[in-house]
Amino acid sequence: MICIDLEASGLARESYPIEIAWKCTETGAFDSFLINPESVPDWQYWDEFAEELHGIEPELLQQEGISAEQACIRLNRALKGREVISDALEYDGFWLRRLFNACDIQPGFHLVGLEAVLSAEERIQYQFIARSQFRRHRALQDVEDLILAIAAARSGVVS
Repeated sequence: MICIDLEASGLARESYPIEIAWKCTETGAFDSFLINPESVPDWQYWDEFAEELHGIEPELLQQEGISAEQACIRLNRALKGREVISDALEYDGFWLRRLFNACDIQPGFHLVGLEAVLSAEERIQYQFIARSQFRRHRALQDVEDLILAIAAARSGVVS
């Protein structure tokens, strides 16, 4: 199972991805990186409330972020042909489309929601577990939490 999470510049239609992380539970392989929005001219939108949630400042993206094109290539190399699970399919799907469309590259993997790995009852348990997590949102930590919450929901253990 491979899980993914994205952090973004905000929740508006003009928002774009700024951080992506994924992890494979079978191998332990993972990746996490920031994206420099300066690599895409029309990525100007910034929501200060979103910044408060993830704690990523624009200056950090400029200093440590990779280009949008590098992000697409890196994701496609690592996830080629795989099914990748998101617990926020609508949002993560939107931001991945924004990323790949900005570079005119097709994603080489398929994004799916929790229904791919959890029954309806398990998804309810997952939602309960996920709501109990109060912390700063960063993509890699969110992926780790997603994997743990899926495992807990599958086992019927709700903490």
